Amino acid sequence: MKSVKFLSVVAAALAATAAFAAAPVKEVDSAKGKVLAGENGMTLYTFKKDVKGVSNCYDDCAKNWPPLMAASDAKADGAYSIIDRKDGTKQWAKDGMPLYYWVKDKKTGDITGDGVGGNWDLAKP
Repeated sequence: MKSVKFLSVVAAALAATAAFAAAPVKEVDSAKGKVLAGENGMTLYTFKKDVKGVSNCYDDCAKNWPPLMAASDAKADGAYSIIDRKDGTKQWAKDGMPLYYWVKDKKTGDITGDGVGGNWDLAKP
């Protein structure tokens, strides 16, 4: 009986760890096919002026393109990593490229930020 109880505790601990490890990203349908979205269902984008592991979107840029922030205890998961922003906060990235929302998207599947200024691309699964 003790071994069953121990295994139940271990399984619960692993499940809790897995919940913290997963990136807060899902796939949603858009007019251009499947795109990545945050837990809120809003489309995510990448910025052509970023480089792998580095965000170059701050100040006014970040007001219009809010970063997909990561909690201080978040853990990288597969293609999803966490980068350190110059302001000390953390941001999710896919394949090293930081992820952002666009303030003008209003509902799940909106992709109004795609191509803005020639610098923004849809984040794809």
